[in-house]
Amino acid sequence: MRAEGERRMAKTATDEATEEAAPRVPGRFRGRAPDRDFDPAAVREALLPLLRAIEAVPDDVNEPLETETMEPLLRRHPRPGGGFFSRSQLIAGFRAFAEDAGFRFDEARFRRRVQRRPVRTRSGVTPLTVLTKPFPCPGKCIFCPNDVRMPKSYLSDEPGAQRAANNRFDPYLQTWNRLAAFDATGHPVDKVELIVLGGTWSFYPEAYQVWFVKRCLEAMTDFGVGHDERDAFDPGTPDFEEIDADVRGDRFGRNPYNARVTAFLKERQEGELLLGHEAADWAALDVAQRANETAGARCVGLVLETRPDHVDEEEVVRLRRLGATKVQLGVQSLDEAVLAANRRGHGLEETRRAFDRLRRAGFKLHVHWMANLLGATPESDRADFPKLFEDPAYRPDELKLYPCSLIETAELMGPWKRGEWRPYEDEELLEVVADAMPRVPRYCRVTRVIRDISSDDIVVGNKRTNFRQIAEDEIARRGQHLVEIRAREIRGAAFENASLEAKDTGYETATGREVFLEFVTPEDRIVGFLRLSLPKEASFVEELGQNALVRELHVYGGSVRLGHAPDGAAQHRGLGARLLDRAADLARDAGYEALSVISAIGTRDYYRKQGFADGALYQHRPLRD
Repeated sequence: MRAEGERRMAKTATDEATEEAAPRVPGRFRGRAPDRDFDPAAVREALLPLLRAIEAVPDDVNEPLETETMEPLLRRHPRPGGGFFSRSQLIAGFRAFAEDAGFRFDEARFRRRVQRRPVRTRSGVTPLTVLTKPFPCPGKCIFCPNDVRMPKSYLSDEPGAQRAANNRFDPYLQTWNRLAAFDATGHPVDKVELIVLGGTWSFYPEAYQVWFVKRCLEAMTDFGVGHDERDAFDPGTPDFEEIDADVRGDRFGRNPYNARVTAFLKERQEGELLLGHEAADWAALDVAQRANETAGARCVGLVLETRPDHVDEEEVVRLRRLGATKVQLGVQSLDEAVLAANRRGHGLEETRRAFDRLRRAGFKLHVHWMANLLGATPESDRADFPKLFEDPAYRPDELKLYPCSLIETAELMGPWKRGEWRPYEDEELLEVVADAMPRVPRYCRVTRVIRDISSDDIVVGNKRTNFRQIAEDEIARRGQHLVEIRAREIRGAAFENASLEAKDTGYETATGREVFLEFVTPEDRIVGFLRLSLPKEASFVEELGQNALVRELHVYGGSVRLGHAPDGAAQHRGLGARLLDRAADLARDAGYEALSVISAIGTRDYYRKQGFADGALYQHRPLRD
């Protein structure tokens, strides 16, 4: 097996001379393409007038510029040889000409003008999703897709999965190329929430987990300084498009996913499930974490996903050592009979223990709940969903609400053909979702209501990608309104600091008392919030003791570059420091000696400036002299 250091390819003159003729490995040359080799100077005569025209659009026009504003400018200043300049070419040109062109904007402001799909970063950070490689999974869930080209439960037609496959599931390539894509379309990339998806994270070997996170961080750090190692190594992972992907959920007696993926990996990787370089130790990860603390593209949140039955105290500490701040947990249902019918592999006791352990360690809890599982009915789902917030053992911070869709590779195909399961009718599903969403309290964010699955992959079930909007319209028709976080985010709207109201929402959990602190506008639009835990007993994480704990601090208003806050934006106005001071006052008044925070790698320096000192896994601020 080749060690990672042996995989580096030195750049000799001969290498450079023959590089263009060498076959290109899928993914290695992606990212800034097709503009990776774009030279603004060669088209300066055509490009500079376009940049000046974009800059000359009046300041009272909404940013980013709408299509009806941008398109005439692009048509008026076409690219030599035909076609129009891309957003990445506009940004590259602005950067290249800025020194001598005398632009009135800085680059951050120009990016906002030409940015595509700003909704991706309006929640305050830039989300970046990567997938682990296909690997055996301990789960036997009958609703789960078995696309053997992907990590368990993911489909090759999903956008994020396609990006992962194009990059051979390599963490460095996925991360660097996604940053490049965001950067090329005008999105800030200095504050990144890294979301790692794929199978059951806790079932991957520890050395692979450490290596995977390490390489993601190294890609961020490299990208932040303009260093590009994408061509310096071959990821080595076999092309999963070559695996036998013919799987029909109604035709197998025993789920073939694990056996087929295992055989393919061992056949292509000299008898091993992992390549020799797909491993790292904790010391190497520590180096990568420290380098990323103040990097140009820093990790301000790390999200990992797992199953409730894999969350023991040792696993919780491991997740924290990796730098995780949020855990996605597949709860799916709070009905024991439904969990058993779907062969979920765990019951409610495991779910309660997972919530307890993760909350006591400070993690944000992002849960998945599914409607229309085998054994459920619209009536039982409507009775099941409220338990998430009525029972103090649960009460998650974020929620994905998914209706079950039948995928051809899922074992659920069998019960469907036998008449034991059917998809809800459109009106039934709408009733379930429209009944559920108004029940979500103001401290929880509903991140998704539909999964990003191609309608071509769905045999039966909901295929409407705008189902969330349909449900929200129905809720409004009923005269109800939503108070969950996503419905109230300030996003790009301007506001006055003086108009903000501080609001505290307290609620009990199995581990103690939680306080959700907010700054909201007079219209109840949320500008920033903090999650404060006041535990009733000491944590099993010795470092925390019985400290009060900040589980999350978030300021909205659109992801903006550090040091470049736009007028009216929430970030960089000191709102975070005010929320921390409020949390410290509440914790002190409640008798706690110290306030701890589950900081992300890229937020450590911020918390140091707020009076927190580094511990082994957390940062701490004393509350008593």
